[in-house]
Amino acid sequence: MTTVSRETQDRLERFADLLVQWNAKINLVSPKDLGQLWPRHIQDSLQLADQIPQGATITDLGSGGGFPGVILAIATGNPVTLIESDQRKCAFLREAGRICEANVTVLPKRIEAANPPEADIITARALAPLVKLLGWARPLLKENGFCLFLKGIKAQDELTEASRDWHMTSTILPSRTDPGGAIIKVSDFKRVV
Repeated sequence: MTTVSRETQDRLERFADLLVQWNAKINLVSPKDLGQLWPRHIQDSLQLADQIPQGATITDLGSGGGFPGVILAIATGNPVTLIESDQRKCAFLREAGRICEANVTVLPKRIEAANPPEADIITARALAPLVKLLGWARPLLKENGFCLFLKGIKAQDELTEASRDWHMTSTILPSRTDPGGAIIKVSDFKRVV
């Protein structure tokens, strides 16, 4: 598990409490997952913090309940742009940023319509297949940036499928929270012509 300071732990606990309150009204995580909120969602997101340089800008695609975007903003202190099309979830993300003192900017748009500044790092969790994520991420990423995508057991299959449409440098990192999970790190990617 990723170890954090007492201050960061306090802010993560505020986030968890807020999520439980809001989850009763809007579906941020599956109700059956609430008992596993820390290992399944918070720690899973938190493991990306080790990959993020200090001061790097982050854009999180399909931020939903704040995973991994809000968690990374809390853990790293880096600025994170959260792109989410569901207005109710955007209200939660804004409140989470305020309550947890996280450096987040919420863009209430579909990914294709969002126009954030280019970021050093693009993240996503449980959003779409890798081939689709790369299409969304490419125009939002700085020249020497990279992507971190939390994936499940089919990470290698998604990478194989995406390599038909994309030239890329990629690494599959094992998840520290889910034996079947993985983190796909992608950089230097462009469409196959």
